[in-house]
Order: sequence, then structure tokens, then C-alpha cells
Amino acid sequence: MKITTSVVFLMFSFLVSTAQVENSAYNLTLKAFLSHSTPEVSVAQVKALKDFLIMDAREINEYEVSHIKNSIYVGYDKFNIEQLKELNRNQKIVVYCSVGYRSEKIAEKLLQAGFTDVSNLYGGIFEWVNQGNEVVDNKGAKTDKVHAYSSTWGIWLNKGTKVYDK
Repeated sequence: MKITTSVVFLMFSFLVSTAQVENSAYNLTLKAFLSHSTPEVSVAQVKALKDFLIMDAREINEYEVSHIKNSIYVGYDKFNIEQLKELNRNQKIVVYCSVGYRSEKIAEKLLQAGFTDVSNLYGGIFEWVNQGNEVVDNKGAKTDKVHAYSSTWGIWLNKGTKVYDK
């Protein structure tokens, strides 16, 4: 029986990824959907961190609905590594998006640009909110609204008020 490289990588990814989300179906979806090409951190691990930067890799309309407090908007479609040239390349950075796909791609770009301590928030802002953590609007006020990206992906957001358009 011939095992392809991609099958071996997928099996290896399942074994090495220690980050989890609370919903087992969501967890299985993420395990299969993400490439696990960057270090992943859970919500609990992020909450235990000190002295780190958190970056939002969603689009501006999503960020303006709500974001994790103190996060830096970096975007996805128009991401430009030059906007981060003044940052310490050894600073701990956690990147998030809705579920973790876009943030994984931005984390890859940061690592390729020489940043040394970059992680992807496994489950993204959806898992952050699902676990009862606060998000803020573009004025810094606490809100229960979360941009749910699409109705397909929005099924994984179990808490908060889903917003699809701003």
C-alpha cells in the first residue's frame, strides 16, 4: 500500500497539534481544514500569556464589528508586512481571524519575514467568544456582536450575536 506525503502530513498534523476547541465537531473541522503549518495556541494559553501582541487578520469590516481588546488590525487581503517593520522580531505574537485559516496564513508570512515567536489562535475569535471572553467594538466598548464571516462558518459561533454585514 502506497501512502502519499499529504496523507502522512495530515496524520502527523493530527498528532502534533495540541490546541483544542471545546466543540468536538468544530475541533475535527479545524483539524482537517487548517494546514497546521505554524504553532497553534488555545484560548486558555493566550489568556495565560504576558507581554505579547495580538493581531487581527480579518477584514476591516469584521474588525470594526468587534475584535479582541488591544488587538492590532493587520488584515488579510491587503496585508502588508511593511506596516510591521518597527516591531521587535522576537516579540511574542498571536494572530487570529474568525476560525484560524487566514491567521495561519498571516502567521506564515510573519515567520517568513523573520519574526521568531508567532502563533495562530486555534479556533479564532469564534472560540474566544464561545468560551465567554470579551470582545470590543471599534470604539473600545464591550459588545456581544461578532462578524460571523459567512453562514457556513457562522455555525461555529455559538455565543454572541452574529453579524454578516456591517
